[in-house]
This record gives sequence, structure tokens and C-alpha cells, in this order.
Amino acid sequence: MHLRLTVEPPYRPGMDRRRFLVTSLASVLAAPLVTEAQPIRKVPTIGYVGLPNEPSEPRWRDGFERGLRDHGYVPGQNIAIEVRTYTTRDGLLRAFDEIIRQKVDVIFVGQPLLAVAGREATRDIPIVCGSCGDPTENGLAVSLARPGGNVTGLASLSAEIIAKRLELVKELFPGVSRVAVFLFPANPGTRATSRALDAAGRSMALDIRRFDIRGAGDFETAFRAAARDRASAVVLQDDPLLRTVSSQIGALALKHRLPVSAGVFELAESGALMAYGPDRVDLYRRAVGFVDKILKGARPADLPFEQATKFGLIRNLKTARALGITIPVSLLARADQVIE
Repeated sequence: MHLRLTVEPPYRPGMDRRRFLVTSLASVLAAPLVTEAQPIRKVPTIGYVGLPNEPSEPRWRDGFERGLRDHGYVPGQNIAIEVRTYTTRDGLLRAFDEIIRQKVDVIFVGQPLLAVAGREATRDIPIVCGSCGDPTENGLAVSLARPGGNVTGLASLSAEIIAKRLELVKELFPGVSRVAVFLFPANPGTRATSRALDAAGRSMALDIRRFDIRGAGDFETAFRAAARDRASAVVLQDDPLLRTVSSQIGALALKHRLPVSAGVFELAESGALMAYGPDRVDLYRRAVGFVDKILKGARPADLPFEQATKFGLIRNLKTARALGITIPVSLLARADQVIE
């Protein structure tokens, strides 16, 4: 604390007292405050929007929290977190509205659908997306190298990955000729996924049968139709809806005796034959690096999207036995996890 003293002019006998008082008062008013307070540093605030009934949310949130620790952030000390969740489309809009009213410094979301909704809600607050699919396809970025807007983060490039899932099906069933693919028309990455399917189908000589999923009630119909069309397997496009119906999909796969290849690890744990995709815990952890750069002054428009580098392959041996499928030891050895 700095102190400054103001010295009043001495009073001398014979001096006009009114003049003394006026001079003294003027010197006091002209002086600075006695104490100079140190400036209060504002604790930066992150707005976090997530889905409360998402089974994977706690696991992904752990990756986000690990990322905070990696960059020296301790919630409640040098960073504040405003968490909002939603269960409906209207609830999502309210969540973003509340986050924006809190005047947060940056918004963190985990999935492209949330990033799209966030960008519709604000073009001013930076948004970091942990697993953003194909940012140029879903309209979130002009290019991966120069996003050009208020959204940046990690690109999981799900359209490219679905071709890999088809390849895994072909590898396990060399004689397969027809595969059912479940697509989500409302998903911003569906057009890119469809193009990737066309190219992969031609290169692998596969007859791709597409089925649209608009809600949880469509899975029963899609599985029944895929079985009727004598598809050898079902491949799932990545979509947030899958994580809320994983047990339903596992049960339908067994009921219709259709092996499922997905990108969500939890689906393999619930009965899908296999799952291949990016490690989203790692993506969430890495995405905090973008948050850190933005809090230090970087503009999201200038921060290139980074691509997923860590992938996982899970095979469910229990499901294979239930479907009468033998997975060669050589293929099991390549899995990152085998569910017995």
C-alpha cells in the first residue's frame, strides 16, 4: 500500500484565518487519495455446455478437467466454470442464453451440434469444440487452417472415419456384399458422410443400404428393414443420439442378429460387435489448449483446427459368441480393448 501525505500550510499569527482555511481546503481537494488500491484481476470464466443424461459425459468431463490441470488452471482459484445442461432443443437454446448473460470469456462444447447452436446464439464469444466432426462441412469454419469465425478446436473428421468402419466390417467378413448404414439427417455432417460412403462403397464393391434415423423410435424399424434386406452388418454414423440409446441398440443388434460397427465406445460395451473412433477424452483434454490460447489473447478465427490423433478399436467377444461369429486371433490382437 502506498501512502501520500498532504502538508497543510502553517498557520502564522496575524494571518487572515479565512485565507488559511481556504488554502488548506484547496490543498486537500487537489491531493490524490491517501491510499492507492491495487487493481483487482478478473478471474476468467469458461462456459461449459453439456448433456446431463449423456453416459459418456463424466468421462469426457474428466478429460476437460485434466486439460485444465495441464495448463495450470484450478477451478475456484484462477478460473471459473459456468456449467449448463439441456435435455431438449429449447433447453439447449436457454442454456446458451444463460451462458451468454454470464458474460463468459469463452464457451466450451463437446460436439458439432452444440457448436452450431452456440454459433447461432453468439458470434462474439469464442467457442472451443472438443470433437467437432468436419468443421468445413458443417459450416463452422472456412478452412481447417483459417477457421475465420468464432469457433475453433479439434476436428474428428467423422466422414473419413466411417469408411474405416466399413473396412473393418469387410476385414472381418471378407465375403460381405451388402451393408446397412444408419444416417442422421439432422446431423450437420451427414452430407460429408454420404459422400464418403459412396466412395468407400465403390472401392470395396459394397452395396450400401441407407436408413434415416430421426429419433430413438426409428431404430427398431431400421434394424427390421436391414434384416429384411439381408444386410450382413450395420454401420452407424456418429451422432449424439447414439449415446443415449446404447443399450437399445445392443438389444436390437442381438434380436435381429446383425453385427454393429460404431464409433462410440460405449456402444461396444452395450452390445455392438465393435467400435472404432477417436478418443474423445483425449480430444477434450487437448481442446483446453485452445481455451488457454484464447484467454491469453488469441482469436479463434486465427487458431487452426487440429485433427484427432489418438484412435481406439474395441471388439466385443461376448457379442461375437452370441451371434455365432468367430473373430480371428490376429484381429483381436489389434484391438485396444476386448470385451469378454
